[in-house]
Amino acid sequence: MLKRVGDTIDTSDAVISIKDATFPAPFASQLEFNSPAHGNWNIVHTGMLLPQARQIYVCADNCMRGVVLTAAEMNAADRFSFVIIEEEHLLNGNLEDITIEGVADVIEKLPEHPKAVLLFTVCLHHFLGCDLERVYQELEERFPDIAFIRCYMDPIMQKTGLTPDQKLRKAMYDPLPQREADPKTIALLGSDFALDESSDLVQLLQKNGYTFKELPRCQSWEEYLELSKASLFVSCYPPGRYGARELADRLGRKHLYLPACFGYEEIASHLNALADALGLPKQDFQEEIESCEKALEQAKQEIGDMPITLDYMFHPRPLGLARLLISHGFAVKTVYLDAISLEEKEDFLWLQEHAPQLELAATIHVKMRVLPRGGEQEVLAIGQKAAWFCRSSHFVNMVQGGGLYGFDGIRKLAELMIEAFREEKDTESLVVQKGWGCDCCL
Repeated sequence: MLKRVGDTIDTSDAVISIKDATFPAPFASQLEFNSPAHGNWNIVHTGMLLPQARQIYVCADNCMRGVVLTAAEMNAADRFSFVIIEEEHLLNGNLEDITIEGVADVIEKLPEHPKAVLLFTVCLHHFLGCDLERVYQELEERFPDIAFIRCYMDPIMQKTGLTPDQKLRKAMYDPLPQREADPKTIALLGSDFALDESSDLVQLLQKNGYTFKELPRCQSWEEYLELSKASLFVSCYPPGRYGARELADRLGRKHLYLPACFGYEEIASHLNALADALGLPKQDFQEEIESCEKALEQAKQEIGDMPITLDYMFHPRPLGLARLLISHGFAVKTVYLDAISLEEKEDFLWLQEHAPQLELAATIHVKMRVLPRGGEQEVLAIGQKAAWFCRSSHFVNMVQGGGLYGFDGIRKLAELMIEAFREEKDTESLVVQKGWGCDCCL
């Protein structure tokens, strides 16, 4: 058994004050620790958003375990298949044939063909220089009724260029055909969660007679194909931006990137940018701002000076959230993150000036494996990683923004914080469940 050496552990390199942090990489990239907070979606969860499609992974059995379990845990094993690569296939130099014949065998044994196959190739295909174009060409010739989608499970590429997540969010829209654009249809692309019906963006469109479409709401392949009728594509989740832009360029449509955020001025500018693109008059959002102020004031009165921690897994803009809360008197103690988005530079500089003692804590630094979790005082955590590292039973359980957007999102966040303050959760049981919001059987 491993035993801790010494009475204390030096927190340097893993926990720093924001005044001493460097932008955009406050922590060195080195040996990593993976905490048991698994609520974020992975490529299996995201791929399951495509209706009437099947995922097929081609890799060694040691890598297959995680994706198989993910499909089973979300009760979607009936839409998942795999082809195991063995050592002899690598030595004999026939990886292309094994991939083609293995995938073909899976398809031929199905009771009916899926509309699409998300075919995931892996690191081995890159290491061995597999001719993927030949693989896809032959499969497309054998099964012309199936759309084969080029997907990758290659973590070796995680920190070089586009991530597998970004590639997937682009590939999932590749089958969309060229269709005549409907000027009254708008589509949101690249998000795992549908926006709340009450969100400012959805309300702006609905009140002006627009049809709003997004992949998480599609129940059939035909509904999915209807996305290509949109005259304007919008993305609000950072990893989905690349794919939305590529699709817009391919179909000759407009694309707007309107990321979810917490600054009043930025929210207003995004909504007015959408209005301008649609030829609608710009709006004055003073009433919306006042309602947010009221909601935050109510939350502050309830929560008081209870320390607050939050993490990047809860929302892509953790520093923007910290800035919002600190500027409204909340006692934000720590933000858990491993890197800082370029989109948050202004928030980073504001916090350095106005909250220089705010802690930034890594989540994957190896020291986080042994640093003590929690303290004598209970904290209110916003996000699963913050809750786990702080041993907090009072936390907001949500990932990736969870459909919150705009002024409406701020008001709902205030309500969630009050709810978390009043009610305890079984943190240790909740955070180990993969894919928050999925149909999980854990």
